[in-house]
Amino acid sequence: MNVVRAIIAELVALFVDDWTFAAAVLAWLAVVGLFARTISVPSFWHGIVLFGGLAGILIESVTRRAGTP
Repeated sequence: MNVVRAIIAELVALFVDDWTFAAAVLAWLAVVGLFARTISVPSFWHGIVLFGGLAGILIESVTRRAGTP
């Protein structure tokens, strides 16, 4: 069973390097998905909000990994 667990962990590590980045992206997708379903705004705002949040998450992740405040 430990071998199977190790293999699965290695496969996941191939695709996910930074767990906080991946969790933040998934959380933002969920927030924007709920936003799109519950708030009545023009649909072009959905893309703008999605892009802005993902860009912010990416910038935060890059600065954190670079070690700059």
